[in-house]
Amino acid sequence: MAKVEVRKDESIDKALRKFKMKMRKEGVLDELKRREHYEKPSEIRRHDMEKAKRKETRRRQEEW
Repeated sequence: MAKVEVRKDESIDKALRKFKMKMRKEGVLDELKRREHYEKPSEIRRHDMEKAKRKETRRRQEEW
C-alpha cells in the first residue's frame, strides 16, 4: 500500500495529488481495472500485441 507523509504546512490537495501519483507509479489503479472483469488469455495476448504496436509506432515517429 502506498503511503504519503503529509507535512505540517502541506495542503490536503497537494497530499492527495502525491498519493495519486504514487498509486499510478505502483500500478495499483491499472491492476484494479485489469481485474475488474475476467479477460481470456487470448484477449490478454491481443491487448499486449496492440500495446506493443502502439509503442513501436511512437518510437519510430520519434526517430524521424
